[in-house]
Formats: sequence, structure tokens, C-alpha cells
Amino acid sequence: MRLVVVLACALLAGCGGEARTAVTPSSPASAGPAEISPSVIESGVDDPPGSIACARLAVAIEAGSFMTPGVVENIVSASATADAPLADAATRLGDAYRAAVAAKDKPDEPDRIAAVGAVASDMSGVCAESGLRTVG
Repeated sequence: MRLVVVLACALLAGCGGEARTAVTPSSPASAGPAEISPSVIESGVDDPPGSIACARLAVAIEAGSFMTPGVVENIVSASATADAPLADAATRLGDAYRAAVAAKDKPDEPDRIAAVGAVASDMSGVCAESGLRTVG
């Protein structure tokens, strides 16, 4: 199962052919992507709206942490101030995550986990289209 998550995240890391700006989380510079939780992205003023959700998404993509409890919920909750396309993408991410959790130890679990990665990739595209591209 971890192999599927790693492969899905590796695939996501290669998506999009445009220049990317690195996320600057509020954590020590020595921390690698796997050590940074999307919740460390400040939840202050979301200006422009959706920027916090996209930053948290970027950290989760870098860390490959979508199946870590709380990660997707933090992304979805941060999308509350976002425009409709981004909020809808976050809702789809939340739905895919809940379906993956519900499929634990079932034959379709790997497919459900892969679906989380696919929906995250789609949301990353919405962030890019909204000018909020933060994946590094």
C-alpha cells in the first residue's frame, strides 16, 4: 500500500510542465518535505483567497502525506475562503480521501488511494490556473 502512495506522489511531483515556486513553510529550514506538516502553513489571512489551501496542498504533495490523518482535512478547511473551482476541488479531495479510508483492507484500497493522488493532482492544476501555484 505504501508503494502505491509513493508511486502516486512521485507521479504527482512530475505533473505540470511550468516553472514552479517553492513553498516557504514556517518551520526550520533544515526540515525536509517529509518532516513538514501541511498544518504548519499559517492559517492567518488567506490573501489571495485559496493561497493557504494551495500551499498546504503543495506541502502534502512534496511530503507524500495525503493518507496521514489530518492532512486532507487541513487542506479542505483552508479552502473555505477560496473561489468555487478551488473549493470544489478541495471537496473532491476530501471525498476521495474519505473513500480511501473507508476502503481500508478491502480489495479496492490501492485504487482508492491512487484516486486521492489523482484528485490532488487535479487540485494542483486548479491552483495553477488560479495563479496560486506553489508546488516546488
